[in-house]
Amino acid sequence: MTASENQHGGKAAASGLAIPVRREAAGPSLFGGSLSFRWVVAGLILLIWFVYYPIIDNFIVSTKKQDIFTGETEFIGLDNYRRLLGDPIVWTAIVNNTLYAVISVIFQVFAAFVLAALIEGLDAEGWRRFWRAVYFVPSAISITVTGLLFYFIYQPDIGLLNSGLAQLGLASWARPWLGDEQTTIYAIIAMSQWQGFGYSTLLFAIAIQKIPRELYDAAIMDGAGTWRRLWSITFPLTREMTGLMVIVTVAGAFQVFNEVMVMTAGGPNNSSQVLGTWLYQQGFIENDFGYGAAIAAVIFAITLVTGFVQLWYTRRRRVEL
Repeated sequence: MTASENQHGGKAAASGLAIPVRREAAGPSLFGGSLSFRWVVAGLILLIWFVYYPIIDNFIVSTKKQDIFTGETEFIGLDNYRRLLGDPIVWTAIVNNTLYAVISVIFQVFAAFVLAALIEGLDAEGWRRFWRAVYFVPSAISITVTGLLFYFIYQPDIGLLNSGLAQLGLASWARPWLGDEQTTIYAIIAMSQWQGFGYSTLLFAIAIQKIPRELYDAAIMDGAGTWRRLWSITFPLTREMTGLMVIVTVAGAFQVFNEVMVMTAGGPNNSSQVLGTWLYQQGFIENDFGYGAAIAAVIFAITLVTGFVQLWYTRRRRVEL
């Protein structure tokens, strides 16, 4: 520091003014500079190796006829995709997956949103915690255990569902829920909604808790009722969570596997097949790995397009606080 700077600094100090002191950075932090760049590159390498490379390799395998036991391969181009278009079970699986997605969005997104709003609207914090826990418990149960539980509930002779219908005088409604081609996929979907409903409700409850209470107080002073506040405040300010839940729910519906495999394995007569179980059947049971890869490519394309469409819509309708 020069004598002139010392002189000016002394005058400023005498006059009560604070002189800002410029300090040099000690070095690159964990999240800054070249070290941050190296972390980004390392993450990108892992992403490419474990996500993008398998996707590309799956498309390559789908153009071949491949024996997974001997390793023999034969390039057949798009024959697997032509076969896929003419496979009636694939279309049955797509219909079942679509039913799964639509019903899941109704219950695990919109119904869960309404329930979360009702729970968070309770005055007592104790009751809010109680109902969150009650609805979340089924989500903590393994999907395999849940599937086996409902397998016994749906039993035609000793199952809880048919016994309950008989006790209510509705014995004519009883049927072999998992053995009837008309009801089996709906029985599986019902089990899945019971298992995942509470988790979605909890996520919406967290999103609702972040909304400033002043907005609700102002709406009440303006005379807005419960449903008006729900539609005009809660829903717009949780739209990003709603969009995320739609993406996750639809993607999960087209990737569903465990529920069907545990309860029916695609039966009876392939009526409950979904794309995941038919992929497993063709790839690992029938040893037609190329055709299984083609089915996997269809699953990837459907979920990717659905995700991009929903992200685009959510960004257009975003609401800032």
